[in-house]
Amino acid sequence: PRRWVVERTFGWLVRNRRLARDYERLTVNSEAMIKVAMIRLMTIRLAGQAVRWSNTTEREAARRINAERLIAT
Repeated sequence: PRRWVVERTFGWLVRNRRLARDYERLTVNSEAMIKVAMIRLMTIRLAGQAVRWSNTTEREAARRINAERLIAT
């Protein structure tokens, strides 16, 4: 469902250290950091580079996403 798309996107954003906490005072700055995080994610995907995960939970989530992609195609 749609809910999983939103939750997955939030998961991608939280991987960026600066977005894990509310460091920004202004909404504009926070929005800019979200855009930078998504641009970084998309450039890694477009370049075809493997993403390195820091812990097993993220690695497992990446494995599930890849499995879903394979099933969908």
